[in-house]
Amino acid sequence: MKIAIIGATHAGTFAAQQILTNHPDYDVTVYEKNDNLSFLSCGIALWVGNHVSNPKKMFYSSPEKLAALGAHMQMQHEVLSVDVTAQTLRVKDCISGEETTATYDKLVVTTGSLPVIPPIDGIDSKGVYLCKDWHDAETLKNLAPSIKRAVIIGAGYIGAELSEQLSLAGKDVTLVDAFPRVLYKNFDKDLSDKIEAEYRDHGVQLALGEKVISFEQQGDQITVHTDKGDYAADVAVWCAGFKPNTALFDGQLDMLPNHAIRTNEYMQTSNPNVFAAGDATNVHYNPTGQDDYIPLATNAVRQGMLIGQNIDQPTVKYMGTQATSAVELYGCCMAASGLTVEGAKMRGLKADAVTIEEPYRPEFMTSTTNVTCRLVWDPATHRILGGAVFSKHDVSQSANVLSLAIQNKMTIEQLAMVDMFFQPNFDQPLNWLNNVALAAINKANQE
Repeated sequence: MKIAIIGATHAGTFAAQQILTNHPDYDVTVYEKNDNLSFLSCGIALWVGNHVSNPKKMFYSSPEKLAALGAHMQMQHEVLSVDVTAQTLRVKDCISGEETTATYDKLVVTTGSLPVIPPIDGIDSKGVYLCKDWHDAETLKNLAPSIKRAVIIGAGYIGAELSEQLSLAGKDVTLVDAFPRVLYKNFDKDLSDKIEAEYRDHGVQLALGEKVISFEQQGDQITVHTDKGDYAADVAVWCAGFKPNTALFDGQLDMLPNHAIRTNEYMQTSNPNVFAAGDATNVHYNPTGQDDYIPLATNAVRQGMLIGQNIDQPTVKYMGTQATSAVELYGCCMAASGLTVEGAKMRGLKADAVTIEEPYRPEFMTSTTNVTCRLVWDPATHRILGGAVFSKHDVSQSANVLSLAIQNKMTIEQLAMVDMFFQPNFDQPLNWLNNVALAAINKANQE
């Protein structure tokens, strides 16, 4: 069988690996317009902050590794057009400029995402940078030593981490976002307030609830104009979201309103010979039971593997996602899974929530620190919809427990009684997840 794969960051890389592992006799060609693949962009801020031992280790695969499995690697080849009915591709060699036509039996669309770059005056100025791929990372890493002032636009994970690392390096940092809080889509106010205090304590100016209206380049200085203020710096870094890179398939495949390609539980699109995965496609979001767009590497990896398992015939169903994630900022662990209260409201769902704060282990120990834990549930069914934790202690694995609870449609009553170990080095007789569920039960019984 002849397989064509378009794009090889995470979903495409894992799809190629799985297809050739399961079907070593298949004819698999990978088209990638860049000169690299499998770059872990989540490590950009860590590299800028000198926490990466070797940047080459930020790639977990390579063209050579996929070729060794049997893939025909067409690096620096851009797919210009696709006809899913005729099952043909028009491909351009980015080095020679030569264009050729190729055919396939089945197509894997793993074209990823693109930065959302609105038509703002001056956004193409020399002082405005992106933070998306390997070449962006190299540029920011090389710039970092000479930067004295930086404006970061976008307070999601990427912007939040980059702002933290630059501030720890002694830079004057302003973090701008149109949303009213840092990490607005990931955490409710109870937890985002805590990390905002850390930013302020480390000298970061928070310009939240401000919309960028223009950029102005004057010599080596870039000024970011918002609807509420002006911020001058050496560089501005645009980290304000991503969109599906699916223009090749407009009018050919069913899509969500944001142009993410719709797939079924076997990762097939509306054309059964075309599969899609990663940032180019939807996920099944278990907290809501609906399709959603959640561009995370974890989703891309699993979906890519599923394509490899289903490429011959529908075999393994997609389990969906809880969008589980975590971040460390200023020595604080923040981790979450599922919906926030605001996220539920945005999706038309009713949700209730409770937050507790307690020492993560007994106070008879010579040291302990607090963990803040938040739980979100459906007030009608008591089914858990989401949760989050915050602490100076590493409580990140709590997000995986919450993910499993949401995946299995557990209720607050069930989570309260889950058997979790007690050992004074690690936790209390009742783990904080048990306790937040008990607090949720108490609140639900009073309402």
